[in-house]
Amino acid sequence: MRKISPREARRMMQRMGLSMSSIEVEEAILRAKDREIIIERPDVAVLEVQGQKIFQISGGKIREKPSERKITIPDEDVHLVAQQANVSLEEARAALEQTGGDLAQAILLLSQKQL
Repeated sequence: MRKISPREARRMMQRMGLSMSSIEVEEAILRAKDREIIIERPDVAVLEVQGQKIFQISGGKIREKPSERKITIPDEDVHLVAQQANVSLEEARAALEQTGGDLAQAILLLSQKQL
């Protein structure tokens, strides 16, 4: 198999409708449900194919930390859980925070504590 020169590779990519470029990035942050992945000084390549952009992140120093998202619980939910589980508003709010805002799970949790 023969080697392809960079010039030939560029021409082939242009014929297929591909374009590739790189961008300078200080930090890339990937936020998952339970954690954040921080990549410092990565190499980022942008590949554009038929109007869609694909970002390739490589290299750099990688750090991970747990996600610190604070959920907001509406007062209506607190009142509903308190009424259904027959508990105080403070207990209802604590149960909702513990269950991540899941109404049914919070009511079940409080009902089981009363047994």
